[in-house]
Amino acid sequence: MTVKLVTDSTSYIDSKIQQQLDIEIIPLSIHFLDESYKENEIPYDYFYSKLDKKAVIPTSSQPSQGEIYTVFKKIVAQGYEVLGIFLSSEMSGTYHNALSAKERILQENPKARIEVLDSRTNCMALGIPVIESAKAAQNGQPLNEVTILARQLIKRMHFYFIPATLEYLKKGGRIGGASALIGSILNIKPILYVNMGKTALLERARGTRAATERLMSLLDQEYQAHGLKEVIVQHINDLDKASEVAQNIFHRYGRDVQVLPIGPVIGLHVGPGTIGIIFCTEED
Repeated sequence: MTVKLVTDSTSYIDSKIQQQLDIEIIPLSIHFLDESYKENEIPYDYFYSKLDKKAVIPTSSQPSQGEIYTVFKKIVAQGYEVLGIFLSSEMSGTYHNALSAKERILQENPKARIEVLDSRTNCMALGIPVIESAKAAQNGQPLNEVTILARQLIKRMHFYFIPATLEYLKKGGRIGGASALIGSILNIKPILYVNMGKTALLERARGTRAATERLMSLLDQEYQAHGLKEVIVQHINDLDKASEVAQNIFHRYGRDVQVLPIGPVIGLHVGPGTIGIIFCTEED
């Protein structure tokens, strides 16, 4: 029986890849005071333009258990087995809603086969395990083997990023106003990373150049120690800066690097201008 991959919109997998690998995307939602959207229905340019003009940042919401149940039920009815991989349970209740949806399906249809995994991350650090698992599924690997592969890849994902400004972290209550002010005056750039499912501060650097060089050194450390399977540069509404980082990686390692945008749900928390490096090592 064929395995079908399901994930949520914070994976930000390119739409062509979604179609080629038949990946099902369940969207999260964005809520301004005057309008709401499914994340995969709002143009990024429109969203970030509006975000820049608003004093209060919008909120986001997870898909309901019912929405996920409907997707799972449809896929199972089509004769597929399901592997769902969702953004970190420390960041959203999406994963737990998926578990509840799975239990509902199994109560109705005990023969259904559904696995649900917590990626402990987001963006393409979630997207890469989904894509590689979908490729394995298309190659005919059974659900248990595809699930093992996904778990292995999740362990090897790394996600480091640098916000352009501390303003959005301050608006979202993730940094105090005084710290944001001092950081801006001193041109302090925090280097953030996803650790144990949560966003955490790794260290601080003085200026964008120093912070970017530190990202490159972190990438190189992991490359030297564990090899490099795949690397992607992601950005929040700053393609030019992201392309520069990708070109730097190309010169160092001689490999092409995808440059992909980050959408509204993750973008609203750290703001436009953020640059991130996401990579998967060859070994744990």
